[in-house]
Amino acid sequence: MIKTIDARQHLSILVAGWEGGGNVPPTLAAVRALADRGHDVRLIADDTMRAEAIAAGARFLPWKRAPNRPDRTFESCFIRDWETADSLAGFQRGCERIFVGPAQAYAEDILEALAAGPCDILIGSDLLFGSMLAGEVARVPTALLASNISLWPLPGHPPFGPGFQPARLAADRARDAEVSAMVEQAWDNFLPCLNAARAHFGVAPLAHVHEQPLSAGRHLLATSSSFDFPTEHLPGHVRYVGPLLEMPSWAHEGWTGQPARAMRPLVLVSFSTTNQGQADVLQRVISGLAGEPVEVVVTLGKALEALHLQSSANVTILPNAAHDDIMAKAGAVVTHGGHGTIMRSLYHGVPLVILPMGRDQNDNAARVAYHGVGLRLDPSAAPRMLCEAVRRVLSEPSFGDRVLALGRTIAEEGPGAARLVAEIEDFVQRSAQGALSAA
Repeated sequence: MIKTIDARQHLSILVAGWEGGGNVPPTLAAVRALADRGHDVRLIADDTMRAEAIAAGARFLPWKRAPNRPDRTFESCFIRDWETADSLAGFQRGCERIFVGPAQAYAEDILEALAAGPCDILIGSDLLFGSMLAGEVARVPTALLASNISLWPLPGHPPFGPGFQPARLAADRARDAEVSAMVEQAWDNFLPCLNAARAHFGVAPLAHVHEQPLSAGRHLLATSSSFDFPTEHLPGHVRYVGPLLEMPSWAHEGWTGQPARAMRPLVLVSFSTTNQGQADVLQRVISGLAGEPVEVVVTLGKALEALHLQSSANVTILPNAAHDDIMAKAGAVVTHGGHGTIMRSLYHGVPLVILPMGRDQNDNAARVAYHGVGLRLDPSAAPRMLCEAVRRVLSEPSFGDRVLALGRTIAEEGPGAARLVAEIEDFVQRSAQGALSAA
């Protein structure tokens, strides 16, 4: 008998997550929102997320066969992209060790969880191909949650990775086509591994790796359409739900400025909660701002809190601080360009100086530059250049005006948590109606 779903009923939801740093808060925010709505939520993820998942209202299941991080130290990281300066090598490590390589193991763990109890919907990760495969094998409605912009370029967007601006000229379009082909080939280097996992479960092979995400009925982007590049049209399975900003559980340290320096502009410096080999960049930022008439607060994270940085009188270094209180008083943010940090900066109306170091950061920085809400520098920039960039965003009113306008527009789109819940409930209801029609 086919079960009919009413959005007012409690849904049984399985969420698949993994410990990748910036993707964790959006995943937990989604879990919290669905649990607060009254749905029964299970989260299968790394043991690092256990306490946070339970606090958010979910029942927790650990990965058994798939990679499982016991803690958030950089020693336990599987990808370890800080060990190479080659962004392609970092991408390949991610594919080999998390995204595609262990697809069979991730799928087996998820299928075991699906068999253990009822499930109306599987919410997978846009980077865990095993979660997509499990949904396809189990024939359960599957939505993919992207913690930021789309990994797969939307119509009219440049390819993900290099941080290009949208194409305007024929040369730009030729550039995009060439790089897109290179990116597809980089993914397809792992096609034999993915197809081996598919063969294990008795499903047909794919021609390209990027076909696997299409098995999911919804792709939910936890970013703002106003922050993203304009798109020619939005594919029917893609939805913007807005930023999902959840403060990490370890970010509890407060900051109190020195009264004698209270009149100085405040600059927040934040370079990820995971290790990307950013000690040198952080030190150059501190050196560039040393002696400037600004108050500097540097926040680290669980993987960086043991860094030994040479400071100066106008710099405070906090191992595990929350950002909202600092950003409420800040005049500029200097960052690697993680999506969560950027969204919080826009929410608080603070212009940015971005030094992207890989992953999604080049593409986030490209959007900041596109909207004119900050400056993008090479991470190798000298301290003098870093200082000059901070001076510009602090002194030129256009940056502040544009960031305030963009922040208001994003806020007007509505809270991401509520929009995500609405999308999930709508998707489950439509899936049930479609199954009834096909019966």
